[in-house]
Amino acid sequence: MIPYSRQTITNFDALYVAQVIRFKNLTQGKEIEKFEQSVAKFVGAKYAVAVSSATAGLHIAHLALKNPKGAKVVTSPVSFLSSANSIIYSGLIPIFADIEADTGNLSAHSLKQVLENHSISVVVPVHYAGMPCDMQEIHTICSKKKIQIIEDAAHALGACYSTGERVGSCTYSDLTVFSFHPVKSITTGEGGIVTTNNENLYLELLKLRSHGIEKSQNNVKNSVLSKTNNVANIWYYEMQTLGFHYRMTDIQAALGYSQMKKINKFIKKRRSIAKKYDKFFAKIENVKAIQINNRNESAHHLYPIKIDFDKIKISRNNLMQKLRSCGIITQVHYIPIPLQPYYESLGYKCDNLPNALNYYLQTLSLPIYPKLTSNKQRKVVRTLKQILENSH
Repeated sequence: MIPYSRQTITNFDALYVAQVIRFKNLTQGKEIEKFEQSVAKFVGAKYAVAVSSATAGLHIAHLALKNPKGAKVVTSPVSFLSSANSIIYSGLIPIFADIEADTGNLSAHSLKQVLENHSISVVVPVHYAGMPCDMQEIHTICSKKKIQIIEDAAHALGACYSTGERVGSCTYSDLTVFSFHPVKSITTGEGGIVTTNNENLYLELLKLRSHGIEKSQNNVKNSVLSKTNNVANIWYYEMQTLGFHYRMTDIQAALGYSQMKKINKFIKKRRSIAKKYDKFFAKIENVKAIQINNRNESAHHLYPIKIDFDKIKISRNNLMQKLRSCGIITQVHYIPIPLQPYYESLGYKCDNLPNALNYYLQTLSLPIYPKLTSNKQRKVVRTLKQILENSH
């Protein structure tokens, strides 16, 4: 089977992780800090806080900004559920702006329309498929209204803006959140990280990921309990806020640290695969590649195409089944969040999100991952083309 994506694990990764398992702390050890520093250096941010998942990262990112309960947050309807769920976890209210029809990313024009009708505290742009949103424009829009920005970069480790900075540098945002699920740019099995250039946010994130606990003697509040005869108690800790158990293990961090050594190689291969697909699909009727003008900026977590199913005589489900029978796994990214039963029960609809709905009805994600060979990629395109031609 050719999966739509998969991890790329080498013997070097396995040996490095094995050393940690045999000889080092399995949690709350030095590997976490090494991994955090490697990511921060790579993206160009001052601080990075590793967490158990990108969902956890989004959750504590919202909490670190300390907006009042009921504050409204704009995000994209075309994303994984955690983009919106994390807003609700934080006692905030998600508001959906529409996407750009040709990229799948949050539309700056739609964002402006939302801001005319709602008082918004935070905007969470989602870098769909690994291509950065127009963060310069979004930052300009938000700065005028003093709106905070959290970049949902779950797809985008290794991506860069048109201005050259890497996603995660927080050049245009307060915080950025990455995912290390096995299908992402690198993997830690499960896991995520939050980057920021704000020291106060960084310190708040550290507490929130670990039960709200503060251990530094410089920041403790109870000077009586924290010391004996004016000497700091080595066991002392304080729970200063309601936090969570969102820590990453050293085993995961070790894998991530090892994987970071190959991140440039992984992204280069993904971009090469995407550009080959572009050439193939330029010649296939009723199939359109998207994001083709941003190949050198995107991390290419996904390779989504748009198929005009109204013009071909086969449904998307039937097409996917036929591809699967030929050993090719495809996927749909994503069902618009407002269409999910939970969100429908809260009153959300896609009535004002025509691009999101139309995109969902046409999109299909094809296999893309560093170990996808040229022969397998040609098989994907050849098989898809044959099925579409035979459907007429």
